[in-house]
Amino acid sequence: RAIRRLEGIINAMTPAERSRPELLKAARKRRVAAGAGVSVQEVNRLLAQFDQAQKMMKMVARGGMQKMLRAFRGGFPGLR
Repeated sequence: RAIRRLEGIINAMTPAERSRPELLKAARKRRVAAGAGVSVQEVNRLLAQFDQAQKMMKMVARGGMQKMLRAFRGGFPGLR
């Protein structure tokens, strides 16, 4: 169900917006939300998740896996 909602949001974006999410300002977010049948908050949530995933992938690509593990150390019991 959640996957279909995310898929709807992504499908409501233009190809340019999909490749460059920074283009999504308030008016475009409203249009995407209306097209997907969701709230603007859900569009914002998807964009925030995408941004977070992008940052993590960049960190992994730069060999920052150790840094990432250190950052998560407190969040996962038994990882110490």
